[in-house]
Amino acid sequence: MSLVDSVTKAFVPIHREGWPFIAISLVATVVIGWFVDPLFWIGLIFTAWVCYFFRDPQRVTPVGAGLVIAPADGTVSHVGEVMPPVELELGTVPMMRVSIFMNVFNCHVNRAPLGGKITRVAYRAGKFLNAELDKASEDNERNGLVIEAGDTRIGVVQIAGLVARRIICFVREGESLGTGERFGLIRFGSRLDVYVPAGTVARVAIGQTMIAGETILFDLNDKDAQARPITRVS
Repeated sequence: MSLVDSVTKAFVPIHREGWPFIAISLVATVVIGWFVDPLFWIGLIFTAWVCYFFRDPQRVTPVGAGLVIAPADGTVSHVGEVMPPVELELGTVPMMRVSIFMNVFNCHVNRAPLGGKITRVAYRAGKFLNAELDKASEDNERNGLVIEAGDTRIGVVQIAGLVARRIICFVREGESLGTGERFGLIRFGSRLDVYVPAGTVARVAIGQTMIAGETILFDLNDKDAQARPITRVS
């Protein structure tokens, strides 16, 4: 491997959605820095952060029938059975939900938790409360997808946060996704909720760090999951 290849592979790709923001930040940095020198260095640091925010690293997704994978980088903030959003039309009984909170330093590219056909995409306007709050699932602006794989239907919801003002979804109803495939992005700081059938046991604990496209949230085919409870070691 040449030195150029080694250097190239060391840099994480930037998602296309980030280039306009990087360009604006860089131009503003040069213009403002021309008049006020100290602000140039502050702007340069901010531009570097924008590049970091829109990074889009490659991920290695576990392969296995029934595996539900984390759709976002971040920290698990809620685990438990709750009613799914009405607009997803997933029924009137509680489902198991895992919520992943993304701060402004997490990678914000969202990935499909399960491969299958998208049977519903539903956007709902709302507030911009702190995404870590449980009520953010009901009150905040959000965009939900229903993914159908065989007889199983799960929901994944992009939720805007206190800083986030833009939810981006790349897919439409009727399209198919592979597990771990990119389907959206949220700017800047937000949360994702994953809903699976009631009775499914989560393989993650509150406070655990998630890696989008890699961390296993559930195994829908594991009937003995309750015999192996999740533990958390501080």
